[in-house]
Amino acid sequence: MNQYQLYIFDWDGTLMNSINKIVHSLQAAAQAVNLPIPDESASKGIIGASLTQASKILFPGIEQIKIDELIKHYKQQYLEINATPSPLYEDAEQLLLTLHAKEKLLAVATGKGRQGLERVLAVSNTKHLFHLTKSSDDAKSKPHPEMLEQILLELDVKPEHALMIGDSRYDLKMAEHAGVDSIGITHGAGCISSLTECNPKAIVHSIKELAALIL
Repeated sequence: MNQYQLYIFDWDGTLMNSINKIVHSLQAAAQAVNLPIPDESASKGIIGASLTQASKILFPGIEQIKIDELIKHYKQQYLEINATPSPLYEDAEQLLLTLHAKEKLLAVATGKGRQGLERVLAVSNTKHLFHLTKSSDDAKSKPHPEMLEQILLELDVKPEHALMIGDSRYDLKMAEHAGVDSIGITHGAGCISSLTECNPKAIVHSIKELAALIL
């Protein structure tokens, strides 16, 4: 699967092992604003969506003012308080470096906000490897295809020449809606069954396995 011109990566749970930090930050934020604390399964289930969309899924009928409070506390937890380590997955940086050296186009399509994305790109020292990045502040939330449509347009790549790699059904459904091939990876938030339902070209279980498939 090395025929693609453009490789688009989700961030959390795909390139960065940040699932536990997201879950714990979300649970602490819910407690801070007196909302029911979502369990681990429910918290993982919304990873990939924007914070606004995730709030509506977890707390049906929630008012916008409460969403704003929850997002404020979540960002404070994630950026300032929660010290849960969130390193890149093993072999992730090497995969990006290898694709870059092969003159492939690289992009990020994430449910993170722009502030959070810029922070993790800086911390991981990977920003220079990506030709374009898109966050939830730049387009409609996954699984809407707008994020991918923007990337394809700005990099002048046809859908059939792009591959989306992600760990959640939001990533893979977004790809499906945009007419882009996808690969699901299971080391993040999604389970094999939910990823398989989204018709990916393949399911892998690690970055090493992904690299063997696409290089």
